[in-house]
Formats: sequence, C-alpha cells, structure tokens
Amino acid sequence: MITKGAAMFASRLLALLSVLLGMFAVAPRPADAQVVRVAEFLADCPFSHRLPDDPIVFPGLPGASHMHSFFGSRVTNAYTNLADLQNGATNCNPAVDKSSYWVPTLYRDGVAVEPAIVTFYYLGEGVRDDIIARIQSLPLGLRIVAGNAKATGPDASTISRWSCLHAGHVGASKDFVNCPSGTMLESYLDFPQCWNGRDLDSADHKSHMAYPVAGACPSSHPVPVPKLRQVIRYPVSGDPSHFRLASGGGFTMHGDFFNAWPVAEMDRRVRDCIRPIIKCGADGRPS
Repeated sequence: MITKGAAMFASRLLALLSVLLGMFAVAPRPADAQVVRVAEFLADCPFSHRLPDDPIVFPGLPGASHMHSFFGSRVTNAYTNLADLQNGATNCNPAVDKSSYWVPTLYRDGVAVEPAIVTFYYLGEGVRDDIIARIQSLPLGLRIVAGNAKATGPDASTISRWSCLHAGHVGASKDFVNCPSGTMLESYLDFPQCWNGRDLDSADHKSHMAYPVAGACPSSHPVPVPKLRQVIRYPVSGDPSHFRLASGGGFTMHGDFFNAWPVAEMDRRVRDCIRPIIKCGADGRPS
C-alpha cells in the first residue's frame, strides 16, 4: 500500500524530472531556416602610414611613386622585402597577418583623407563549388597589383567600384559617387584568384595571376587561390568633384598586396574556412 507521503514524494520527483528534461531538450529547428554558406576569412588592418613608395612597382626607389596609404605592416617602404615584413610590426587583426597592403592616397580639396574602416576579405566565391573544394593557399611572398593606376577614364581595366556605406540607393560606379551626408564613401576591389603556379611576381605585377572565366581558372593559371577583396571606407561624402586619388581619378583606384601570412596560418584558414565553405572571423574560426 502506497502511503500518502510516498505518493507526494513520487509526484515531486516526477515534476523535478520534467523540469530537468525540459532544460536539456533541443528546440525544433524552424522549417524555413536556411544555412548560410560563405567561404571567407578576413583581416582588419587600419591605416598605418603614408609614403611616396612602392616596393612592388618601384623597389629600392624611395619617392619614385605617387603617394600611397599603407595598411597592415608598419615597416613597409621602398626597400621592403619578405623578411622585413615577417620580422616587422603589424596593426592587423589577426596580428599573425604580417602582410602589407597599400592603395593610392585619397585627397579632398588637396588634403589627404585616410580610411576609417579597412577590411581585407579572403573569399572562395567566383569559382564553382568543386573548385572551391581544392583551393590552395596564397603562396608566401606573393605580390599582386590589381586595378589600373594609369587609366585615363572608366574602362574595362577599371576593376574597382565606388559606392556609399548605408546608402545603397546611390548605386556603384567606376568613378567617385555623391554620397549623402552622414554616410561614407567606400571602395571595393577584387584581386585575381587564379595563379600560374610558378611565379611570385611578374614584370607587370599582374601576368602571374588571372581572373576566373565562367567559374573556373584558365589553363594558363590553373591554381585556384582565395580571392582577396579590399573594402575601404573613407569618412567623406558629398560632391565627388572635390575628390582625387594620388594616381588620378576614382577610376585609377588600385591595390597592392605583398603576402606575409605565416604558411601554417594561411593553410589552416584555407582548410577550415574556404574549402568547406564556412564563414570565419579574423581568428580563422567559424563566426
């Protein structure tokens, strides 16, 4: 015969078990939930310094270039080589990225304007998923120039795009755009993601790399690597006639990249983020 006290104890025990089970229960996933697949890792590298130097185009010739704004490595100048970057300081997040990135300085009415936000994305997009699955790391010491510093107008060589942060209705353009007050002028530039598998540089600093064609790398440049995308936001807006780049009009926007990522760090990010098409943060972990 079950006593009244035993019955009360059993009832309380069942209630406690019900609460505990509820704590560990997994809520059902909404039927319309979507998995976002993005092959990406990134580095945030703010403005470091400004010099009329270019260690890729004019190595060993200080002052030979138009003015450049440098990001990432704090030591870059006309004489910089890979060892200098590897042993020098960086302002990138993550700090393991010792690479150097630079662009022509932006001027507003003759006064230099440095970016407020600078992010470098390493992406798998631009090629088919089966090619993403076999993307290789960017080789240590690789040097690339993207865009055309010598363009005389917006043309097919103008790879970069200008737009306005938080004002998508303005639209993108190959030249400067008129951004509403309270927004920022922004520049996007994609670097080529197909490598010839041999050279870390070339005479024109471009020919060793190529852009994909129909979602695949051309036979001349058979090695797929992450696509570098530089996104630069400047704290200026308004009439674009007040703006110019050190290289000329907005259509001359270009970017230089000197890769000094440690091999193991680049390899891990390609393995864990790019090939499986997973969005990672600056630490190279899923975000």
